[in-house]
Amino acid sequence: MCSDMETGIEYKYIVLDYKENVCIVTVNREKNLNALNSEVLDELSNVFEELESNNSVKVIIITGAGKKAFVAGADISEMVSSIPSQAIHFARKGQNLIRYMENMNKPIIAAVNGFALGGGLELALGCDFIYASDNAKLGLPEVTLGIMPGFGGTQNLSRLIGANKAKELIFTGKMIGVDNAHEWGIVNAVFSQEKLMDESLKTAKIISRNGLVAIGFAKEVISRGLNMSKDDAFKYESSIFSALFSTGDQKEGMNAFLEKRKPDFKNN
Repeated sequence: MCSDMETGIEYKYIVLDYKENVCIVTVNREKNLNALNSEVLDELSNVFEELESNNSVKVIIITGAGKKAFVAGADISEMVSSIPSQAIHFARKGQNLIRYMENMNKPIIAAVNGFALGGGLELALGCDFIYASDNAKLGLPEVTLGIMPGFGGTQNLSRLIGANKAKELIFTGKMIGVDNAHEWGIVNAVFSQEKLMDESLKTAKIISRNGLVAIGFAKEVISRGLNMSKDDAFKYESSIFSALFSTGDQKEGMNAFLEKRKPDFKNN
């Protein structure tokens, strides 16, 4: 069992590591390839709620323990005897976690360090973007078990890479290598296993130096705009753009530029 030194909360399956304004969230079930069971989902939900309210954390990285898996899927041993009423509760638990991550005002980077299958890939798709190690394998193999993705995978993957490619991946249940995942636009960048976390941290720290209020609103506008007409999305963008001119960060950022110094954002 591990303790979050910032909050005093104890987690059985989650390790938190703070690097200045960045928090690395590690799913720590290495012997089970970091598979997601109900307890892990609950702990992740609690972690993200705590991190959202933690003003010292500006960017979050999520990864898996060990070198084999990010998250190899949902825990089949927990699911095998489920009846429909239990299955929908489990699916909604996963979906609620993903939606919470998507709606957070803080950026989340997935550092996929191995297998990201089923619920693991769905967890990664709930992040703002994905960096992956060169040994990573990704897929949604649920149909090989007689089910289908239930943590938002049918929707998020289709929106990311288009319905046709998503259908191919979901209907075949096949795993794809990281090069194909990069080519298809699932993964933003590929690094060696040894460099993955360093590169993820490097990007996270660049993001953390920017205005968190602006980043949070940009994340919201991108997400909501995808489900609007372009005219409505443009109007929404301009309304949020203009609202940011009432923030302290806008004043600080622009004055710092004119004064040729680095901005000191207070996230207000």
